[in-house]
Order: sequence, then C-alpha cells, then structure tokens
Amino acid sequence: PHLAALVLARGGSKGIPLKNIKLLAGVPLIGWVLRAAIDAGVFHSIWVSTDHDEIEKVAKQFGAQVHRRSPEVSQDSSTSLEAITEFLNHHREVDIVGNIQATSPCLHPSDLIKVADMIQKEGFDSVFSVVRRHQFRWSEVKKGENKMTEPQNLNPAKRYRRQDWPGELYENGSFYFAKRHLIEKGYLQGGKMAYYEMRAEHSVDIDIDIDWPIAEQRVLSFGYFGKEPLKEVKLLVCSIDGCLTNGRIYVTEDHKEMVSYDYRDIVGIDLLKKRGIQVRLISDRDCSKTLSAMQLRCVAKVSVTNKLQVLKDWQEDMGLSWKEVAYLGNEESDVECLKQAGMSAVPADACTAAQKAAGYICKSRGGCGAVREFAEHIFLLLEKVNSARKQ
Repeated sequence: PHLAALVLARGGSKGIPLKNIKLLAGVPLIGWVLRAAIDAGVFHSIWVSTDHDEIEKVAKQFGAQVHRRSPEVSQDSSTSLEAITEFLNHHREVDIVGNIQATSPCLHPSDLIKVADMIQKEGFDSVFSVVRRHQFRWSEVKKGENKMTEPQNLNPAKRYRRQDWPGELYENGSFYFAKRHLIEKGYLQGGKMAYYEMRAEHSVDIDIDIDWPIAEQRVLSFGYFGKEPLKEVKLLVCSIDGCLTNGRIYVTEDHKEMVSYDYRDIVGIDLLKKRGIQVRLISDRDCSKTLSAMQLRCVAKVSVTNKLQVLKDWQEDMGLSWKEVAYLGNEESDVECLKQAGMSAVPADACTAAQKAAGYICKSRGGCGAVREFAEHIFLLLEKVNSARKQ
C-alpha cells in the first residue's frame, strides 16, 4: 500500500503570521517534521498541502512534494479532513495518509516508523498520537450558576501521588494515520483503531506553546537533528564581511577604509574560545588592516578565492570531522562551506542562496550580533551533546 505523509500548512494564521515557516531554533517550523518524515524512510511520498508560495518554496527546499490546495479548503473554517479528502481526490495512488501536524517540531522518525508498522503490518485502520498526563480535572462552574465544582477523575480525600497514578491519555495532535476507505467515509479515526503514546518531552505543540522562546528551548533539548549524532563543535569559521561586520565599507577623504562591528560579537568570540572552540576568520577581500585594528587574536585568511579549500585545509590540519566544524557565512561564496560544515548559520540578511544552504538562520543581521547569537546556539547544542553522553 502507498503510504503518504501529508503536512497541512495553510498560509493564513490568526495567531502568528506564516507560522508554519517561522524560524524555530533556526529552522522553519515545518522543516522539523519534514526532516523526521524523510529520515523515517517509511513513506512512499511526502507532501505539503498549502495555498501559499513561500510555504511551497520551503517545503521543496526540505525535499517534500507540494499539493496546491484549493481556496475552498483554505478558509479559517476549513477542517483537516476536508483538506486531506481533497488531496486524496487528486492522488489516487495513495492508500494510507499519515497526516503530520506542522506544529509538532519534536516529532522523531522512530515514532513514525512504529506507527507505520502498526497500520501496515498489524492491520489497524487508523492510529493517532497521544500523550500521558497527570492532571486532575474538575467540573466547570459557569458564572452565575449557584453550584459547586465536582472532581472528575479523583477523590479529594485520597489524592494520588503522581508516581502512584498512571495518569490519562490525551490526543496531542502530532499525527493521525488513516486508510483511504476510512477518510472517504468522513473519518480520521475509526475502524480497527489504536493510539500511539509519545514521550511527554516529544509532545510539543506550537498551537499551545505560544511562547516561542520556550518552544525553542524544548526543541533544542528534545528535537530531532538528523540521523547522525551531534558532536562537540571544536572549530567555528566566520566570514568577516557581512557576518562579523555589517558589510558596509566607509571610505574617508584620504582613502582610508572603516567598518563597524558589534561588541556583542566580540564577546561571543571570547566565550567560544573560553569553551575551547577555536575561531578562525575568512574573507574574499584583503581586510588585514581591519583585523589588526580589531585585535581579535584569531587565525585569519584574507584575499581568499576558494573558501571551501581553505576550510578543508583547516579541518584536516586540526584532525576534525566535519561534524565538529561550524561555519557562519552570508554570501554565495560561502554556500559550499555552509553545506559541508556540520553546523552552519547565516545572519538574517544573508543572500537567498546562503539561507537555503544553512542549518540555522539568525534573527540578528550581519555586524549586529549574529556571531554572538550563533555562539549561543552552539552552546545550547553542546548541552544537548553532553546530556546525550550522560544518558
């Protein structure tokens, strides 16, 4: 049976404009679930259903195919079932749909693999995700009603300790798998039905976790970052013009050049060094005098015509794997370096080609704190590496 992953990503959002492609921990929100779906290796096709050009562009960038949904199923009142039904009407080859929510960035391939087995090998018609919660429920008392609240799932005289109570299962919205015949009857859940219990730390829903910084911390701690395990970064290579500086060159009347930089970035470099991470600088042009004036005490290479070759030379000289190398660039000359490095980033104002090649897009512009921001991102991922080692 043809099993298709389908992510519904409408352009309209009342809460956060274009939420589905808003950057979360440096990656478009939809990119987290697409990465998990692709790496699961169980889907015959992976689709994004959208009505928006920018979402289509991001979806294709992450390797998904795109179904352009009609205006009729793109309204605020449109249901997921309507959008999925329209998709199936256009794709007769699909037998089973795995509807994955774009707002669940902590989804892991291992979850999708197990669910695919449940529906393909164990014969379930529908499988949906749940999470176990230990929350006591009470009846609602509406304003003006003259009555008392009542306990719904506890005896107040004998309250359970958390460790003595199994809790209750709640849908967490991460995914809904269903066979075609069920959806055509108007159901996403039905027939021979089962739930799949996800780990609580992987159950992150951006529709609920409206506080974006908190959601980012959750993703950095529990998100899926790819097939290969993260390694400790030991070298950061930073392009000078447009990353360390804002890319502008001021020329005085006596033909002297001046550039500006952000002191936060200098602090970021110092913090990286204190963590044992070497920082090296690279530039297409000869900016030796600028570097001398900044007194950064970093190895630097200027007037470079092939940045990738310099990066390879440094990596080999230090005896590092690519997973241990981070790169911050902003121009087309940085693209191959961004693709090669284990961890890569660009400032918010980097060129389009560089943004597509990078794993992380900073909120800060070049010369305005992008180096410090990327340093903080590296530190968070190092915490994830250390946590994995302890486990």
